[in-house]
Amino acid sequence: MTALGFLYPGHQAADDYPRIEQLLASDIRLDLVHTGAPEASARQLEEGVEELRLAGAEAVVWASTRGSFAHGRDEAHERVRTLARAAGMPASATSFAFLHAVREIGARRVAVAAPYPQDMAALFAGFLQAADIEVVSVRGGGGAGATEAADWGAKEVLALAREGDHTAADAVLIPGTGLHTVAHLVALESELAKPVLTANQVTVWEGLRLVDRRVNAPNLGSLFSREPIVQV
Repeated sequence: MTALGFLYPGHQAADDYPRIEQLLASDIRLDLVHTGAPEASARQLEEGVEELRLAGAEAVVWASTRGSFAHGRDEAHERVRTLARAAGMPASATSFAFLHAVREIGARRVAVAAPYPQDMAALFAGFLQAADIEVVSVRGGGGAGATEAADWGAKEVLALAREGDHTAADAVLIPGTGLHTVAHLVALESELAKPVLTANQVTVWEGLRLVDRRVNAPNLGSLFSREPIVQV
């Protein structure tokens, strides 16, 4: 059994995780601890880590894109280092998951389609650019709140992706772990004819990466369709 732990803010799209678990190998378990606000305090994260450690997690990912990029890479790195020390296991965060996933699929230029206000979407783009990822367009979703975005269905998510896409982009990135996207990944990639990376998708992939586990699960998009170590 591979057990992965996630520190998830709120509950808005937490049901994406059992959905992903169903699409992965039967010996992979995804455990969530809810931390409250996206920018949880260090103490909240460390308390959550302890709960996940006791549950047998082998790696932990802070499942908050905004919380882990809003104050820059240095602050994000420090939070992750603190988590790893507290947990005694590999740790990461969703913002770093996006960086690693972009490299995994070989994308050179990306478009950002975010459910955030435009200024927050621009901060995320800056986080990517600081890691030498070329961002060719940035689209904010009009400032939808986390609760509102969590209620979006396929129509709204597809509209956000289409509006954020760019002809020069090799992939489209949709941050925001409060947004339901897992059920729409196949439709998104079919509509845009390119890889689409979404927050909850890359967060789980990052957990698997930390424990050196690859799973081929095409219903989770191009990111999960690379050459597998373990075939589902």
